[in-house]
Amino acid sequence: MLPWAQNVYNQRRATEGKDDPHGYCIPSGVPRSYTPPYPFKIVTTPKLVIILFEAVQGYRQIFVDDRALPRDPNPTWTGYSVGRWEGDTFVVETSGFKEGAWLDNEGHPGSDALHVTERFHRKNFGHMDVEVTINDPKAYAKPWTVTLPFSLFPDDEIIEYICNENNRDLPHLVGK
Repeated sequence: MLPWAQNVYNQRRATEGKDDPHGYCIPSGVPRSYTPPYPFKIVTTPKLVIILFEAVQGYRQIFVDDRALPRDPNPTWTGYSVGRWEGDTFVVETSGFKEGAWLDNEGHPGSDALHVTERFHRKNFGHMDVEVTINDPKAYAKPWTVTLPFSLFPDDEIIEYICNENNRDLPHLVGK
């Protein structure tokens, strides 16, 4: 980690995540969206893949119509994503993240230069790995990769999760 990113990370750890965006019902960034203990569902259409997240009623669009990533997308919590198939692996490239998003539950930060590459691969009918490469030259000395394993439950339902209604302990969650 570069010094500014290490300082942000250390502060988030020292305060036990008191400024965690989840405490304010703000969507998770990528790849953190996959790490809460809440399910997600992948919906595919001919030109768009949509990932529905139970947590914070979030969603993510991945365009699969051969478009390129825009040079300067409007920043969002989940970024601007384009996907393509490489054999049996779905590859997603994402940039255009809002600053302040957490990359994981530990609070690793990203900058406006963050570029995330995800490789979705089904190992078998019931299991999928998502290999995530973080490339952010303003925050990290070199790209780094993690693999997130998932068990698939295609018949499960995403239930309603209204964060604001359930956010009854905000002072405890954010330390204010």
